[in-house]
Parts: sequence; structure tokens; C-alpha cells
Amino acid sequence: MHDTFPIRVMIVDDHDMVRRGLAAFLRAKPELELVGEARDGLEAMEICEKVRPDVVVMDLVMPRMSGAETTRAIRQHWPHVQVVALTSFEERELVREALSAGAIGYLLKNVSVDDLAAAIQAAHAGRSTLSPEALKALVESEAGSAATDYQLTAREQEVLALLVQGMSNPEIADSLVVSRATAKAHVSNILSKLGVGNRSEAVALAIQQNLVDASRRQADDEVRSGG
Repeated sequence: MHDTFPIRVMIVDDHDMVRRGLAAFLRAKPELELVGEARDGLEAMEICEKVRPDVVVMDLVMPRMSGAETTRAIRQHWPHVQVVALTSFEERELVREALSAGAIGYLLKNVSVDDLAAAIQAAHAGRSTLSPEALKALVESEAGSAATDYQLTAREQEVLALLVQGMSNPEIADSLVVSRATAKAHVSNILSKLGVGNRSEAVALAIQQNLVDASRRQADDEVRSGG
């Protein structure tokens, strides 16, 4: 599925001018195809049922049904559909709410068209994209919490480092020469041990707690000790 082009994209935003601008951008990108537009979450659910997009570009602050509520509903009904949040707001709670609902990306509306296109392609491939502001908000939400021993195995630490690099499960499997099912199981175990709901939160926590550097040091120690 991830190798098919163009990527089918739906826009959800309650502002007509924003939708028109995004639509014009999508039409200018041959690798992307606009298949639907919605003014709010309820309309988004109806259109999503009809067109089954690959990726939804989702506003978060909308009437009738918020972007986070819509994201959660879409992910529950159509798990293969990825959602990229695109908003003017960088508040910590809004970021966490969107990611907890299942958004794979979080970008601000001042993003460049090329970066948005890259984020849509990354989402389609199962990779997360966070704006620097969103990542900062996630990291700050963990600030003040004591460093924790999460009991990650050496392999899980290795997988976490690849997550921080933005790799998808298939890419992790290829990198480590393991099956995709094994890679998926490692990622699931990591999320459980870290106490987070998704990959984006895992990456933010890994950066804030310096878990990736710690895992590299441990791996180096194991090599030196013959382990």
C-alpha cells in the first residue's frame, strides 16, 4: 500500500481560505491527489466513508467536533488512514491530545509546502513528523519528572534509537534484519514500558530523558565487555 502513488489526501478545516490554499498546493504536487474536503469533523466522517483517503490533513480547532475527536473516530473506523494535524496552535495539551487520538504528525500552518508534502508522504509510510514547536511542547510536558529506569532490553533500546531517527516498522525490520512482526512487537513493548500512547510521544520522551544516548553507551559497554 505504501508504494502506491499518488497518495490520496483529504483536507479537514473549517476555514474556506485555508482549504482552498491546501487544495491548490495538493493539485501542484503530482505525488499527491486531493480526494475530499470537509468543513468539520462530522462532515469529515461522511466523506471519509465515501473516499477512503490514505492521509487526512486535520485542523484541530473546529465547531461541532474537534480535530482530536475526529482523528480518534477516523483511526477507529479506518485504521489504515493516517492523520496529520495541521494547526495554528502549539499548546502542549493540544499537541498531546492530537497525538493521543492517533495523529501521526503535528505541524503548524506556517509550514512550507515542501515540508507538508514530506510529512504527508512520511505519514503514508507510517513515519511520524513533528514540528519543532510540537516536539518542544511534548518535551516540556515531561520536564521536572525524575529520570526513570524503563527496563528496556538492549534490543528495545536499539529499536528506540531507530524510532528517534524517524524509521517506520518495515524500515526498522530491514535495518535489524528481523521480521516486520518482530519489529512491531518491539515497538509495542517500548510504548508499554515508556507508558506512552504512540511513537511520537516515545520519541519526545527518549529525547527528554536522553534514553537514546544512554542506550548507545550501554551498547558500547557491552561491546567492550564482550557482551
